[in-house]
Amino acid sequence: MDEKTTQKPGEINIELDEEIGQGVYSNLAIISHSQSEFVIDFIRIMPGLPKAKVKSRIILTPEHAKRLLIALKDNIAKFESQFGTIQFKDTPGLPLTFGHKPEA
Repeated sequence: MDEKTTQKPGEINIELDEEIGQGVYSNLAIISHSQSEFVIDFIRIMPGLPKAKVKSRIILTPEHAKRLLIALKDNIAKFESQFGTIQFKDTPGLPLTFGHKPEA
């Protein structure tokens, strides 16, 4: 933090390095949970390829997962009020066995 910037009590100085700032594209998220954490795997599926890789995994406490849900709801509402309702496109669903082998 430079000398001209004053930080108020309770504020957090968040840094975003260039590599992380580029972001990672994802068109699928798979969410799982245990008693103590939520795990969100962000995946990129490419058309015509039978395989996809997890590009990023985020692990959250249950409290933080709920805060994320509230923040997403708020941001989606703001987006839709500005740009209109987000429409779901007809896309084929993933098999229910995605990520593990089905039982015989």
